[in-house]
Amino acid sequence: MKFIVSSSYLQKHLQLLGGVINNNNTLPILDNFLLELTGNELKVSASDMETTIISKLEVESEDDGSIALPAKLLLDTLKTFPEQPLTFHSVDTMMTVSHDKGKSEIACAAAAEFPKAVTISDPSSTSIMGDTLATAINKTIFAAGNDDLRPVMSGVFFQFASDSLTFVATDAHKLVRYKREDLTASQTAEFIMPKKPLNLLRAMLQGSESEVLIEYNESNAQFSFDSTNIICRLIDGKYPNYEAVIPKENPNKLTISRTQFLNSVRRVSIFSNKTTHQIRLKMAGAELNISAEDLDYSNKADERLTCDYQGDDMQIGFNSRFLIEMLNNLTCDDVSLELSLPNRAGILTPVDGLDEGENVTMLVMPVMLNQ
Repeated sequence: MKFIVSSSYLQKHLQLLGGVINNNNTLPILDNFLLELTGNELKVSASDMETTIISKLEVESEDDGSIALPAKLLLDTLKTFPEQPLTFHSVDTMMTVSHDKGKSEIACAAAAEFPKAVTISDPSSTSIMGDTLATAINKTIFAAGNDDLRPVMSGVFFQFASDSLTFVATDAHKLVRYKREDLTASQTAEFIMPKKPLNLLRAMLQGSESEVLIEYNESNAQFSFDSTNIICRLIDGKYPNYEAVIPKENPNKLTISRTQFLNSVRRVSIFSNKTTHQIRLKMAGAELNISAEDLDYSNKADERLTCDYQGDDMQIGFNSRFLIEMLNNLTCDDVSLELSLPNRAGILTPVDGLDEGENVTMLVMPVMLNQ
């Protein structure tokens, strides 16, 4: 088979596909890109068995054929070229890449060895704008867990309904629910998406105005946009009832500038215990006192901030790393922290900066304070 393609156009597409390939594959064929040529359409696939990405590229050709090319070798070669046309010509399992300065030869594998992509039978579907999906992933994925013993919590929970789309992630210490009431699905559905394909989607869809068609059944999901398809296996299991852990009655409410709060927590947390990262928030009147102490090294710090606080005077402890992660993930000017008791979760929400129909709720579990 033979085709001509622009070096930078090919590199841009393959770079994104390369993100799915593992460094240590048990099946050597998975170290390759599968190239399938039909006339002037080149279909390139990459897979790790759980997730497969397929991208269609336009090339100059009148040939048909297929071959598996070593991904790392091809990407490393493409990085070195300035923008120019490259001619790919394969005979049996040898691919010759010709350019204006010379040529290189790459030993390939037979296309038949490459695993076939899963086809989703009898799928349900919904459509969402690319950038909206990237935002939903961005707002939630950082809160997903890494515990292999609880795989359901290591992904993002997609909950589609006829009145809203909801995305949830939790690791049992923190929880984020991102809801879009301006978007709907034709059928109610729930599934858990693994992190790896979500990170790939986020990278590809940031700022994209393309429609993404999401098709899913019990075991797999497929995301189709532009000339790309991502097919992945879903995480099997039942997602915990997250609604049950969100406290409904929170009479104590603190409103404060997000940047001020974030900077203060960052500074004070440097003096916290290196194991617990515990900081103490003390609210009284219009004042918030943030303090931390590391008894092992006799280090401590405290800062006072003015805030708007409605409720009873109270003290509560949090892991500063979780609080910093959450505040960092918000893009608003002011945040609200709603509390009920020192041993119940705090609810962090943005006061401003949200689009119509957009709703973000973050929940952070407290830590027991050493009196």
